[in-house]
Amino acid sequence: MTTLPAATGGRPDPVPGPPPPDAPCPGPDEATEPRPRISNVGTLWAWGWLSIVHLVLDLLLSAPFLVIGVIALVGVVTLPALLAGLPFLAVALVIGMGLGALERLRLQSFTGVCLAPPPAPRYDQPLWRRLVFDSRPWKAQGYLFLIALWGLTAGLAILVLLCVALALAALPFYAQSLPNDRLSMPLGGSIGAGVWPWLTAVGVAGLLVIPLVARAMVTVDLALGRLLLGRSRQAELKELSQRVQTLTETRVATVDSVEMERRRIERDLHDGPQQRLVAIAMDIGMAREKLDRDVPGARELLDKAHVAAKEAITEMRQVARGIAPPVLTDRGLDAALSALAARAPLPVDVAVELPRRPSPTVEAIAYFCVSEALTNVAKHSRATRVRVDVWLRDDLLVVRVLDDGVGGADPSRGTGLVGLTNRVRAVDGNLEVSSPTGGPTLLTVQLPVRRAPGAVPDRPPAGPPAPGGGVPAGRDATGQPPGGRRSPDRSPSGRQTPERPPPERPEPWPPVGRPRVWPPSGRRTQGPPPASTPRSQP
Repeated sequence: MTTLPAATGGRPDPVPGPPPPDAPCPGPDEATEPRPRISNVGTLWAWGWLSIVHLVLDLLLSAPFLVIGVIALVGVVTLPALLAGLPFLAVALVIGMGLGALERLRLQSFTGVCLAPPPAPRYDQPLWRRLVFDSRPWKAQGYLFLIALWGLTAGLAILVLLCVALALAALPFYAQSLPNDRLSMPLGGSIGAGVWPWLTAVGVAGLLVIPLVARAMVTVDLALGRLLLGRSRQAELKELSQRVQTLTETRVATVDSVEMERRRIERDLHDGPQQRLVAIAMDIGMAREKLDRDVPGARELLDKAHVAAKEAITEMRQVARGIAPPVLTDRGLDAALSALAARAPLPVDVAVELPRRPSPTVEAIAYFCVSEALTNVAKHSRATRVRVDVWLRDDLLVVRVLDDGVGGADPSRGTGLVGLTNRVRAVDGNLEVSSPTGGPTLLTVQLPVRRAPGAVPDRPPAGPPAPGGGVPAGRDATGQPPGGRRSPDRSPSGRQTPERPPPERPEPWPPVGRPRVWPPSGRRTQGPPPASTPRSQP
């Protein structure tokens, strides 16, 4: 398995106001705790009222959090007794993990601070080691216990202060109903009407100050969240160090790759078109000398030069195709991969579902990944059929090549997969190869999408049928995608296959790790339908 770090793109600075619950946290190369911009006192006061709501929620949640802590404590205490407390402990840890994730969202919603989750344990470790030595559930339990104690104290305090301030600020509205025009105090005594205006002023001032006090009190929640729910400073530094190392290696590999590509183009031009052009120049020169005395000989030389010129054009096209195929630049990945599949020596099913075109660099890398994968399949896998899926997932372009060959592909052998790895790493992407002995082989490439400026979608995404029936959304009056019709899809046996509605994303076909069922007729007997109707190429 070859795995490279996934891409993380830059994100804009947060704006005043609570972010949406699904707002993504920054990546490891960004600030992990961006504070909201507070441009004036009014904005700070508004955030203070959100902090009051947060503290009241702390008070309401303190009892459930304490119950979960008690369950975890019972599980730990009774664990030595023939593992009797294991179910209690497991339930408490699982619930604590879920509540920890919800608490990160709550902090983000009410304070504007996004806490990046701590890194997950390595999945190459045994399951019991991950469960026992993973610090995340234990830290979540500690957070729930401490926040329950703090929420009980801070929530009650802020609630009492708020109620007193509201009562004093509203004193003019109920002062006339007080007996003897005196306000009784809770600890004894009373206050005459002459002091009431001052009490009202104190209440109004309290309503202005209490949100600021609540904002300060919420910093305790943030401190506990950073310590127990967020990513530690050591983990951040380690991640940043790994990223710097990856970027350094990527830069060196990119420079080497560019130099190798330049030498390849120079060699191809020297060995191919340049020799043809030299021969054409010599033939034309000899033909010019024979024009006056040997017209048939001159005509023969011109015919020879004409044939050589056409061969030179063909070789130039082949060289250009190795740099950037014109069809990829003009029509995008869908058409380029279809043309690539048409030239493949074995049947290739292509399914491309892109609502918009990515940048030219990402398109070129995806194209060459598929090209190199098909070349490797034809040379080494002894496959009878290949499936190529391309779709967008969030901000990633996912390319998957699946064949039904014998498997056993080793990325460390040869230069093909190493070259693909360098191409993918150059844009901070991810490449994985799964090729167990006996097959199938699955190549998955994930590339960060940066849409080209001014680029238009190469075809709109398929949509539901239009209201009233008739033409589906995203198609013209003929029911075909805009920009031209497609010939009906046919299986290798010659029978037309009906068009299927695309799911949200394609699934592996045939499923990896299951018995391979790949009938010669091309009809699928396992797995869901593809993302778009595949085009079988001979």
